[in-house]
Amino acid sequence: MSARTTTPWPLVALFTAGYLAPYLLPTTVGRLSAGLPLSATEAGSIGSALLLSSATAGFLLASRVDRFGPRGLARGGLLLAAAGYGTAALTATIPLVVLGAIVGGLGSGTITSVAATGIAGQRDPHRTTTLGLLGVSALAGALYLTIPHLGPGHGHPLAAIAVTALLVLPVTRRLPAAAPETPHTPAARTLRATTTPLPHRRAGLVLAAAMLCWSLAQNSLWGVSGRIGLQQAGLTEVTVGAVFAVALGAGLLGVIGAGALGQRLGRALPIGAGTALIAGCIALSAAATDLTSFATGEIAWNTVYPVVLSYVIGLAASLDRRGRWAVLVGSASSLGTACGPLAGSLLSARVGYPGMGVILALGLLLITAPMTAVALRTRRAAPLPQEHPVVEHPVVEIPVVEIPLDAVPAPRTAYDTAGPRQATAGAVAGPGPGSR
Repeated sequence: MSARTTTPWPLVALFTAGYLAPYLLPTTVGRLSAGLPLSATEAGSIGSALLLSSATAGFLLASRVDRFGPRGLARGGLLLAAAGYGTAALTATIPLVVLGAIVGGLGSGTITSVAATGIAGQRDPHRTTTLGLLGVSALAGALYLTIPHLGPGHGHPLAAIAVTALLVLPVTRRLPAAAPETPHTPAARTLRATTTPLPHRRAGLVLAAAMLCWSLAQNSLWGVSGRIGLQQAGLTEVTVGAVFAVALGAGLLGVIGAGALGQRLGRALPIGAGTALIAGCIALSAAATDLTSFATGEIAWNTVYPVVLSYVIGLAASLDRRGRWAVLVGSASSLGTACGPLAGSLLSARVGYPGMGVILALGLLLITAPMTAVALRTRRAAPLPQEHPVVEHPVVEIPVVEIPLDAVPAPRTAYDTAGPRQATAGAVAGPGPGSR
């Protein structure tokens, strides 16, 4: 099988492990509030700290994944995630829970940075992103069905993230290691390779800013969705978990549809129309007062959300084949995600869940235009050439060997005049080894 058709399963696995923490955010925040002496706002703050540390790792590693090496960086991120989330799951001491969440968030951000950089270098980033979203949606859906039956306690979702990181660790053997440095590497070429300016800077900055607000709106609702189902809609935790599982299953269908559709509609229409649909779903879900309205809003929202996300990630990857914009836009998304639980808690405390839904929906409609404009502009722009890595070869000095020549007197005929006799002799001898 050629390299062009081989599925990059290590990147898909890293994508799944890195994005699992945001996907489990509602149950994580809800269990922190229920299982520890924390208010809803304090639990949301811990969730925000977790995601903020993930965003910080992404910003710091945006252009350094190739320098450190994907394999070592991915292993370090997975070990950080396992240690941080595992510590937070096994202790009830609040300072240790906060510290573990922050360390685990750093690990998640490192993992997603490696995954985003690798996906951007693929021939079809949208396909790889779709597979990653399928993986994390399926795993999160299974966990939403399982965790409510494991008993009370704040540690189950955190432990699930830690175990996932450990299970993904073996696949890092298939990732490339850092290229070894040689003492003869030309400094000018190395400097030029590592300081290549970001292409499409204005479009990338607009997309990063819009993605921050986009993710903020999504996760403001996602962070309090569990409480909406429990408190406003009057449902049990088992029922809410089942709704989330069905919603994520519907998201799988949406991602499969987006993968089958590919780039046939471009990126502008799925991003623009999809964001407008998400705005309506958020308003409906936030105003839910029974099982029907809650399930309808959550299922519709989770069906469209990963579809739009897959096109946004593909759009960011197309801006720079080295993956820097993919990591920066992903980190901006993580920053918005980090602020989501706290923003949702504050908004719902002040204006109620329905009022929060209206505010978030209006905010999404406002950023639809710039996101669509970036997609349209990059569609008209010339495609970026595939950047090839700079391969440095060591300079090998070849010694000069002096070969002594003995002077041999040439025969007199070698200096004879040209004429028919010489031409005839050459024809008889035939072509020599140097003839053409």
